[in-house]
Amino acid sequence: MEKTRTRIKICGLSRIEDIVVANELLPDYIGFVFWERSKRNVTKLEAAELKRNLDKRIKAVGVFVDAEIDYIADLINCGIIDVAQLHGSESETYIKKLRDRLANEAGSAPCRIIKAFNVNQMTSFEEAENSSADYIMLDSGKGTGITHDWSRLKGLSRPYFLAGGLDPENVSEAVKSLNPFAVDVSSGVETDGVKDASKMRAFVKNVSER
Repeated sequence: MEKTRTRIKICGLSRIEDIVVANELLPDYIGFVFWERSKRNVTKLEAAELKRNLDKRIKAVGVFVDAEIDYIADLINCGIIDVAQLHGSESETYIKKLRDRLANEAGSAPCRIIKAFNVNQMTSFEEAENSSADYIMLDSGKGTGITHDWSRLKGLSRPYFLAGGLDPENVSEAVKSLNPFAVDVSSGVETDGVKDASKMRAFVKNVSER
């Protein structure tokens, strides 16, 4: 089967400096984390300023953990995010309520939904395969920076975002062996907890060269 281009998402951007580098590299997606327990958490006002400076060709993803649906809808309707990534215990009912809320609001912007699943807590991928989200993400937790057993994913039929412990050194092998729809990185392109421009450049280069 012919391999398709793997998309790139760089998550956890929180500074204007990060946006400047993203605009240079043009990943398909960047992520803003809206979860107070994360060191990468940003407020609505902070994210709005970052989005204003973001190249229009890049989709902004909001990362949430069991957030109020009204909060997500507000960020979408304000144009601060284009995609909602659900990284908690959100159910199919929750996803339907979010879609219904957006559909029922006049002028609401179209929004894609990513549902993240922790591979280390799954005995099978049936729930992920059957998710009504537009995309699924296979991760090893909430920003743990730890890889999981990639060999388990080789039988998966649904396209997915691969996350968890990716960095410039291992992403080439991940793309080569799995051909995921997208790769997602955060701590893997940081130094001392801050986004590192040289690592961001190396990550994008190593994905693009596959």
